[in-house]
Amino acid sequence: MASRPIPTARRLRIGVELRRLRERAGMTAVEAARSLGTTQAQISNIEANRFGVSADRVFTLAQIYGCTDFPLVDALAAMAADRTRGWWEEYRETLPSRLLDLAELEHHAMALRVTQVINVPGLLQTPEHSRALFREAVPALRPHEIEYRISHRIKRQAILHRDQPPPYTAIVHEAALRMQFGGRDVARAQLRHLAEISEHPAISLCVIPFDGTSFPTTGHAVDYFHGPVAALDTVEIDTAHGSELVDAAGQLDKYRLVLDRMAAVALKPAPSRDLVHCIAQDI
Repeated sequence: MASRPIPTARRLRIGVELRRLRERAGMTAVEAARSLGTTQAQISNIEANRFGVSADRVFTLAQIYGCTDFPLVDALAAMAADRTRGWWEEYRETLPSRLLDLAELEHHAMALRVTQVINVPGLLQTPEHSRALFREAVPALRPHEIEYRISHRIKRQAILHRDQPPPYTAIVHEAALRMQFGGRDVARAQLRHLAEISEHPAISLCVIPFDGTSFPTTGHAVDYFHGPVAALDTVEIDTAHGSELVDAAGQLDKYRLVLDRMAAVALKPAPSRDLVHCIAQDI
């Protein structure tokens, strides 16, 4: 028997949101099953995404739960109806699933906002810069694992070159621009690439300079993916023990505020680009 495909974070989100709708309605899984004419086990399986759910089933459950947030329901139904397999699935056997989730979230995002303190954001990295970073990974990666990650990262960058790319805002601390990963030549080439790509109309590069008066973050890298509706936004936090996805309403509110405050203390795109050019000349 063929094994069931591993559900991605985006598909798991459908079940999470259906559970939240049920809980907001004050219904137990038993009550929901009775209204749907099925079993509690089926409701639990839907919410845990142990098997897929159709768009029609999403609409039916939303009606049972009395949900009147029609844009949210429509967005969930569209997610349920989308059965396409993205290019990232070719890496299913070679890369951690969280990297595949990252590519899928980027692919479907309406807009992206990222923050970095030490590294240049992945979507703006050159292959040589990426290779230098992956060589320092803990635990160490084997050469072929490094090449898989570089290939995957380059393919992720394609979203910035679509006919209608999502707006992409990168808030980067000056420290990330002055790190010389891979040596001076690699660092200089990375900065020149950063200055060039920041001219793209869909990309906003904003640098927090060393002489800034505040720094409203703990220093973790943050990727914020704007969904079709705000309730379906997702945040990825990159930590030393790995990445973590968060999507609770309170968490989303927190990271929106963090990003807004970081943007407020960062330079605007034009002076940020000037700073990148100056640092490239200093290296």
